[in-house]
Order: sequence, then C-alpha cells, then structure tokens
Amino acid sequence: MSEEEKKVEAAPAEAEANVRQSIEHKPEDPVVSPKALLAAGCHFGHRVSRWNPKRSKYIYGKRNNLHLIDLNKSATQMQSAYLALKDIVSKGGKVLFVGTKAYAQKAIAEEAVRSGSFYVAKRWLGGTLTNFHTILKRIGLLRTIEQEELSGELEKLPKKEAAERLKLKAKLSANLEGIKEIRRLPQALVVVDPKTEHNAIAEARLLHIPVFALGDTNTDPDLIDYLVPANDDGEASIRLIVGLFADAVVEGKGGEPVYAYKDADAATQTRADRLKGVDQTEQIKSIRAKLRDDAIARRKNGKRVARKRFIKKNFHRFNDGNKPEGETKSADAAKPAEAATETPTASAEVKGEAK
Repeated sequence: MSEEEKKVEAAPAEAEANVRQSIEHKPEDPVVSPKALLAAGCHFGHRVSRWNPKRSKYIYGKRNNLHLIDLNKSATQMQSAYLALKDIVSKGGKVLFVGTKAYAQKAIAEEAVRSGSFYVAKRWLGGTLTNFHTILKRIGLLRTIEQEELSGELEKLPKKEAAERLKLKAKLSANLEGIKEIRRLPQALVVVDPKTEHNAIAEARLLHIPVFALGDTNTDPDLIDYLVPANDDGEASIRLIVGLFADAVVEGKGGEPVYAYKDADAATQTRADRLKGVDQTEQIKSIRAKLRDDAIARRKNGKRVARKRFIKKNFHRFNDGNKPEGETKSADAAKPAEAATETPTASAEVKGEAK
C-alpha cells in the first residue's frame, strides 16, 4: 500500500479523533474565563450594607457603595461545581433547576429543557421534596385532566364542571409543568439566588441532596455545597451561569456544551483586551437591577429609602479617572477579573475594609 493510500485511510480516523477532542475535555481545562464573567456583569454585588461577612474572601473591593466580586475566584468555584455536577449526571443522576425570581424564570426554563432536566420557574411549592408523594399525586391529577381533554371526555361534562376542571388544570400546570415527568427525587439541585429559594435549599439539605447555587454577596455560603459567587440579579449573568450548569448536565450525558470551554485562552489576555468585549449598556442595566433589588429589600425591612435614579453619566464612578493611554474609562471594571494576578495584597486590603 502506497503512502498516499495510507493517508486517505487515516484521514477519517484523524477527523474522528479531532471531533472527540473537541467534545471531551480534561478536568484541568478552564470551564469559563474571567473575561466571559466580566462581559456578563457577574462582578456586581449588592450594596455594602447588605453583604454577608462570610463572603469576604470572594469580594475584591467596593465601588460606588456596591461590592465587587473577585471573578478569578468565581471562575475557580465554577470549575469545581461544573465537574461535580457533571460527575453526578454521568452516574445517572437527575437535576432540578430552581429559579422563581423574574430575572431567572426564562433562563431556568430554557436551559433546563435544553439539558433534559426538571425545573421550577413559577413558584416553589412547600414540600416539593420532603412531601414528594403528595406532589406525585398532584402531578397524576394534572396528567389525568390533560388526558380527559385530549380524549374529548371534558366535552361530555356540563359546562360549569368542565370549566372548573380546566381552571384546575391551568393552576396545576403553572406550578408543576417543569416537573410533570419526574418520578423520583433529584440527585442535585441548581438554584438561582439562595436567599429567594431558601425553602428549596432547606428541603434539599434535609434530604442530603447536593445544592449548586449562583449566589450574590448577601448569601450564606455555609448553606450551599457548591457556590458560584456572581451577580444573581442581572439577566446576562444568570443566563451564563445557568447555561454553564446546563452544559455540565449535557456533557455528563455525552453531549456538546454551548457556553463552557469557549474562552479558555482569555486567561492570558491583557486588561485592555478583556474590556473590548464588555457591553456597557448591559452593565448599566445590571447595576440598575441591583440597586432596585436592594431598595425593595430595604423597604421590606421597614427602612425608608430615598429613591435615586442611576443614570448613564454616573457609570464612570465605578472607575478611576486617570488611566494609561489605550485603555477605556471603564478599565477598572476588570479589576475583579485580575485581582489574583495584578494585586497580590488585594485579599488583605479587602479584609481590612470589611472590618
């Protein structure tokens, strides 16, 4: 056999190896880069007054009365959480995504469906996990009404009774649509904003179900098994982190991820290069959402809050005025992503500020 014939026969094998290499990743390969987290606005925390002191090691500093999250540590936490969730799914485990706040509902539903997982996006019913048999009965009732509607049995009933059945179906579907096919307890829980979903986390802890959560600077890390510190009020931030969790499920099933491993080379880029992909409009929207959430929380606690609008011209207050040539005005927004590499004493300074 000639050398050319050998090359022709070896070509399909090489192509298959390249495809396998693009799908299968090593455990040390970076799942997400600080640049991708920065572009999604993951570094914005809550107001300084709302922080949890246990989160001090994940906080880089503060600017304009908002805490900034160290994105290098967020990327590290995402790495360990991704591998742990992937391992659970590869062993046959099922995952339940939970996110009932307005910013998270759409991302939770779409990413859970993409990964073939269960989800709760409207309302967490008390006892969904701890009183699982009752939930299964309600799911059975929902499926019965749906079958009656498909078979035409509802048309044979009086109009008032049929309307009541349809009304009950709509009520059950709103709360149980994402878990309609569930048959046993999930082996992992993915949560957006542990403060909002504290009931779901409490039930999971009672049943020893590992919890993977996207949490802001006001959450308690002791209640979460795998916490990813990031902004849980911005749509872009939630979409990215939830998408990464969904990728872990997809890869655990043998599929190809969508968000993960896409910016693995960004770790070697300079600060100016990282800022090129940052959308300031999305950053401003994220800040406004954060301030609005903080104001609502303070009003619920009985504190009177002077309403101040965040306008675009105040965006520069997150950054210092003196910048070297070639860098944008928002260059310091990248500091959380480079805290570990540019300022070795950052952690000590932050701890001093926190005290």
